[in-house]
Amino acid sequence: MSLNNFVKRLQDIMRSDAGINGDAQRIEQMVWILFLKVYDAKEEEWETLDENYTSIIPSEYRWRNWAVDHKDGNALTGDSLLDFVNNKLFKAFKELAIDEHTPMKQIIVKTAFEDNNNYMKDGILLRQVINAVNELNFDDYQDRHAFGDIYETILKSLQSAGNAGEFYTPRAVTDFMTQMVAPKLGESIADFACGTGGFLTSALKILDNQVQTVKDKTVYNSSVYGVEKKALPHLLCVTNMLLHDIDNPTIIHSNSLEKNVRDYKDTDRFDVILMNPPYGGSEKEGVKINFPTDLRSSETADLFLSLIMYRLKKNGRAAVIIPDGFLFGTDNAKVAIKKKLFEEFNLHTVVRMPHDVFAPYTNIKTNILFFDRPLTFTAGKPATTKTWFYRLDMSDGYKHFSKTKPMKLEHFAPAMEWWRERTEINIDSFDKAKCYEVAELVARNYNIDLCGFPHEKEEILSPRDLIAQYQEKRASLNADIDRILIEIEKILGVET
Repeated sequence: MSLNNFVKRLQDIMRSDAGINGDAQRIEQMVWILFLKVYDAKEEEWETLDENYTSIIPSEYRWRNWAVDHKDGNALTGDSLLDFVNNKLFKAFKELAIDEHTPMKQIIVKTAFEDNNNYMKDGILLRQVINAVNELNFDDYQDRHAFGDIYETILKSLQSAGNAGEFYTPRAVTDFMTQMVAPKLGESIADFACGTGGFLTSALKILDNQVQTVKDKTVYNSSVYGVEKKALPHLLCVTNMLLHDIDNPTIIHSNSLEKNVRDYKDTDRFDVILMNPPYGGSEKEGVKINFPTDLRSSETADLFLSLIMYRLKKNGRAAVIIPDGFLFGTDNAKVAIKKKLFEEFNLHTVVRMPHDVFAPYTNIKTNILFFDRPLTFTAGKPATTKTWFYRLDMSDGYKHFSKTKPMKLEHFAPAMEWWRERTEINIDSFDKAKCYEVAELVARNYNIDLCGFPHEKEEILSPRDLIAQYQEKRASLNADIDRILIEIEKILGVET
C-alpha cells in the first residue's frame, strides 16, 4: 500500500457515502477508526509487557475481534456492521465504568467517544474504510514512523476543513516556539487548549533526544499535559500521544477556563507552557467570573493569557500566540492583563509573524509572546525591564503561504539567528527589531503594536475575521477616547 496516498484513499471511499458532509466530517470519521486501530496495537504491547494487563474494553468490542476481516465470509459488513457500530460499539464505549483508580490509558477510551459519532450510512463503504485501516502494520518502528507521517497529513488537512482549522497550528510554528523555550527532561509542559497536540509533540521531539535510561523514559512519559474542549481535536491529540509512546496521556476533555483561577495551587502549575489559544470567540458570563474583575475580557485569547499567568511556575517559561488586537488594544481588560504581564512576569520578546501563517483558516495577523516568571517580584517595580520586538518578514520567493507552499521551520532561520545575538534593525526607516524600556511601553498605555509590517497592502478578510478586527479596533479607540476625556476632565477640574 502506498502510504502517501492512504488518507486520500480513505477520503475517496467516504465521498461516496451520503451520511458524510464535507472534509471535517470525513476527518472525524477517519480519526475514531484510526484511534481504535492504534489503541489495539498499543494494547498488544501492554499485554506483552504485563501478563496481568486487562483491557477496559469488553472482548467483543476490541478491534481485533470485530474489525479484522479474516476473509472467511464472516466479517461484519453492510447493515449488520452499521447496527453493531451505532447501537452497540459506541454505546459500550460511552458506558465504560471508570473510577479514581482507572489508569489514564484506559480512561481515554471512554472520553474519546463521549462526543463522537459514526456518520457513515453505508455499511459496505464503512467495511472498505476499516479494511484499508487494517492494512496498516504497527509491528515495527518504521511502519509506525510511516503512520506518523500519515497522521501529520490528516492534521494538515484540518487547515482547509472549515472551522476545524482552528485546532491545527503549523508544525513550523510549534517547532520554532518550542526550540526557543528549550524544554528539559524533568520539566512539566502544558497546553490548556491543546487542539491536536502540536505543541506537545514538538516538545516530545526535543525531550526524546534527552532520554538515556529507563528512568528517563518514565519521566518522558509523564512530561506533557493537555486540555481540549472539543471532541475531534481531543481524540486527535490522544491518538497523537499514543503514537509518540506516551502510554498514559494526560489529555483532559474539558474547558480550561471553567475553573476559578484563584483556586490554583503550586501543584497545578507548570515549568513550560506553550499555546495558541483560540481567539475571536467569547465565553459565557459564568466563565468570566472565574477571573478577577479587572481581567474579565470578552476575548477568549485574553482569558487564556490570564490563565497562563496563574498556572506558570516560578522560573517557568511560556510562549503564546496572540492576535494583533491584544498588542494595540487599550480597553480596560487588555490594559489590566498587560499591566499584570509586565509587572509580575518578564515579557522579554515579541515576534511579529507574517499575516497568513494560519491561512486559509484565518488571515488575522498574529504574534508570539515569550515570557518567564521570576522567583520574586517587588510591588511597584515591574519584573519586565525591557522588551525586544522582532518582525519576521515573508521569505524571498513567497508572497503568501498556502497548502502547496506551507510555512517551514527554515523560514524562522532569520529570527533564530537574531535571537542569539540581538541587535536593533531598521530598514528604510522602519524598525524591524528594536528594544523598548518598560517605561516607554507603560507611557504608551501598554499599546505594544511595535515593529509592525510597513507598506502593507489592504487584504480581503473573511466576514468573520473582518468583524473581529473591527471590534478590536473599536474597543481600542473607545478606550483611548475614554482615557483622554478623563485626563481633560481632570485638567478642567470637572467632577465625573
